[in-house]
Amino acid sequence: MGKIVKIAAIIVSFVMVLSACGKDDLSREKTVKAKTDTSVTTKVIGPHEHLNQKPTPIKINRIGAHEVNVEMTSQITDIEITKGEMYKAWTFNGEAPGPVIVVDQGDKINFTLTNMDPAIPHSMDFHAVHTAPSKDFANVMPEETGTFSYPANNPGVFMYHCGTKPVLAHIANGMHGIIIVKPTEGYPTDSKVDREFAIVQNEWYKYNDMNDFTNGKPKYVVFSAKALKEGDINTNGTVGALADKPLLAKVGDKVRFYVNNVGPNEVSSFHVVGTMFDDVYVDGNPFNHMKGMQTVLLPASGGAVVEFTVTEEGSYPFVTHQFNHATKGAVGVLKVTKDGYDDDSKAMSH
Repeated sequence: MGKIVKIAAIIVSFVMVLSACGKDDLSREKTVKAKTDTSVTTKVIGPHEHLNQKPTPIKINRIGAHEVNVEMTSQITDIEITKGEMYKAWTFNGEAPGPVIVVDQGDKINFTLTNMDPAIPHSMDFHAVHTAPSKDFANVMPEETGTFSYPANNPGVFMYHCGTKPVLAHIANGMHGIIIVKPTEGYPTDSKVDREFAIVQNEWYKYNDMNDFTNGKPKYVVFSAKALKEGDINTNGTVGALADKPLLAKVGDKVRFYVNNVGPNEVSSFHVVGTMFDDVYVDGNPFNHMKGMQTVLLPASGGAVVEFTVTEEGSYPFVTHQFNHATKGAVGVLKVTKDGYDDDSKAMSH
């Protein structure tokens, strides 16, 4: 019946469990024919109309003990945000959210952005750095390259996004992601964590519609998993991405989520059904340590490190506890088995 039906079934099942607690190159019209025989009308900027740039791998190279080169692209790539509905996303590296960036506290980041978009300037705004935005978050013009350097002195789970005006349009069209700055002394619970994942929540609206971005409600609210290392699960923010293909863990594991709500507009009430958070580091800073939380509030751009233990086999949905958004797609699943393998694929999830 498709991804949405599967997600609906998941939502129904765990809502029943929870019920005891209470319940100016101007745009042109283009119709995209959906596989389900429905039509989705979108406004596509002329130079983007037939553009679908293949995803480009991010390049992250450490060149010294405290210096990292990061090379990214801004580009236009089609993403199927739900079955049969394509979105001509403005992206970093052809992903939305963009690829996760992981650096160490104290690193100097030498950042290069190659703008593959033939029509619109783009830029990079890292929430993880101290710098003058007018200088180091400057626009990179179409088919040009810009290079900037920043110090990453504070640990945490931070949002990054395109900072070109109108900022809302660039974020809502797909130009967002997260950068993790690992603390110099680590987290107090590092030795206890068995597996970890990077989870991002984002929203989708009517295509490139500033009125809807500004005044409307999101059509979809979704989760993605971004690969922390080669071989890890890596998805776009699409309906059902982490419900159709659950994350995996084994009984007894202490699981860490680096989680961020990139918005652009809505708040997230992040919750894992069937457990509670042993440890939470608000914004991913080890000094902001809280314990025993049921739900973590993430404002737009807000991040956290959340850790929890799974004690029994089964499926553990994770959601925003704002259930109007869960019903729009903000549901993922952590599947827990005796040995940490999927019964069907026998493939370990990292």
